[in-house]
Amino acid sequence: MREKTCAFTGHRELFSDFDRELLERVTESLIRRGICTFLCGMARGFDLVAGETVLKLRGKYKNVRLIACIPYEGQADYFSSSDRERYENILSFCDEKRVFAAEYNRFCMFARDRYLVDNCSTLVCYLRKNKGGTYYTVNYAKRTGVKIIEI
Repeated sequence: MREKTCAFTGHRELFSDFDRELLERVTESLIRRGICTFLCGMARGFDLVAGETVLKLRGKYKNVRLIACIPYEGQADYFSSSDRERYENILSFCDEKRVFAAEYNRFCMFARDRYLVDNCSTLVCYLRKNKGGTYYTVNYAKRTGVKIIEI
């Protein structure tokens, strides 16, 4: 149900302006307005924080679902041990797991990013650079008419 689904996209690096509490308030507001499914790209940085935020709110709102959208098997193999632990923890609580490639290839990230946008009505983003995957995903969402909320 695309109209009740939100996806997240953001940079792997969180800058000093990143506001975790704002992300939580925005996510909770979406839940209160009927969004019940959240798509998480599972990358380091913003994605992991977004996944943790949804899981935290799921303790309060029982109908909330989290779907891991993984570009390729082994995505977390090169994460730091702390990020890999966070990744595995989030994954263990996800309601579904979608994997877009068996191994890394030059298209798997774009496949994941397009899936996020194509399957949501709202995209919550943390965008600070005019290049890279987050920039691509936000522009794709703009072209397809998805509502964008910038954090």
